[in-house]
Amino acid sequence: MRRRIDRLAAGIKPIAADLNDPSTLRSLPSRLDVVYYTAAADESGEAAYRRAYVEGLDNLLVALAKRGGRPPRLIFTSSTSVYGQTDGGWIDEDSPTEPLGFAGRILLEAETLADAAMASCCLVRLAGIYGPGRTRLIRRARSGEASCTAGVYGNRIHADDAAGFLAHLGHMKSPESLYIGADDDPAPICDVLAWLAARLDSPPPRVVRSIDAPAARGNKRCSNRRLRSSGYQLRFPGYREGYANVLGQT
Repeated sequence: MRRRIDRLAAGIKPIAADLNDPSTLRSLPSRLDVVYYTAAADESGEAAYRRAYVEGLDNLLVALAKRGGRPPRLIFTSSTSVYGQTDGGWIDEDSPTEPLGFAGRILLEAETLADAAMASCCLVRLAGIYGPGRTRLIRRARSGEASCTAGVYGNRIHADDAAGFLAHLGHMKSPESLYIGADDDPAPICDVLAWLAARLDSPPPRVVRSIDAPAARGNKRCSNRRLRSSGYQLRFPGYREGYANVLGQT
């Protein structure tokens, strides 16, 4: 389902609708087994986040309730930004959620809404997604002007594994209610940029001491133990395998 269905891949039966226009949600299919809520904000501001993750979700949940029949399983894609830890330690699904910014706070609000509305709800907190078309770190490394903060970890997942894991959950009989979607290697961002720079023949990143860097960002290592326990096999278990694949396509 999209506002612009011409952008969907071939072989998909499209539904033209707008999550923020309830009148377009009146013709949902009569039978739905799994609903994936993967909407994204079309702008970076707080109002856009609220439209995408809270208001749009609420409109869809109301439409699903009016449709009647057996409620589908809802798989809601959230983000590891709901965790605000800054000490570089390990976190998992049971760790406290203390977001540093409005994005994480709004996503937590949306998670609560989804979980309360659907008896069969699965929340997936995805780490930073990278892959074809998502090459921000590659562009930074290629510019030769990349900088990073010493000792700050980043968490990521290749787009193919993000999609693959979501599909895997849709076929599971009884998934857990919450997963972190990340790969096996929450590496320091400086290490990732240095690895990319070496393969792009670019200068290494300029490393900034943490005392000189802005404090308004998280620093954590996300455990994917529950993802692994689900039986899903990562195609790209770390950034080296994943970015080698992306560089081969760019």
